[in-house]
Amino acid sequence: MDVAELSEKNQSNMLHGEHIITRLTYISRYNKDNPNGEVTRILAQAQQNNEHNGITGALVFNHNYFLQSIEGARPVINELLRKLVKDERHFSLQIIECREIEQRHWNKWSMKYLIPSDENKGLALKFSTSTQFNPYLMSANQIMMLIDTLSELQEQEEKEASTKKKSWFAIS
Repeated sequence: MDVAELSEKNQSNMLHGEHIITRLTYISRYNKDNPNGEVTRILAQAQQNNEHNGITGALVFNHNYFLQSIEGARPVINELLRKLVKDERHFSLQIIECREIEQRHWNKWSMKYLIPSDENKGLALKFSTSTQFNPYLMSANQIMMLIDTLSELQEQEEKEASTKKKSWFAIS
């Protein structure tokens, strides 16, 4: 492809908004009745597709709810939203936030999942009125603060695990 063709392609992409980064945050309920709804398979498929499409994000889920914040080029996020609405592996999808952003917040991974556990009940209570994770009972700000906190905890755990591995090799 020569310079003129490349320039024309870039111009065409800009007309469709490929240069604009968009963040979509949504919640939904897990459809336990769908035979294709195995969470580990959903996550593996999402990671592969999102990495291929330049989508980054964070996912919080338990056996009842999904809470996801994803970022990418505006047309890619719009297409993904169309697919999410039709996806029978979940239902009651509600958009919490959809906006253009200057830079990615979730740029350290293509997709990670953060599972609320007994240890995280205090976090659920910190950002909602219950120790049970239910994003439908949380405001948009509470949802974003929860994702940020869980992401920071996961990064901290990964750093500690990395340090432990390195210290085993260290010579005193």
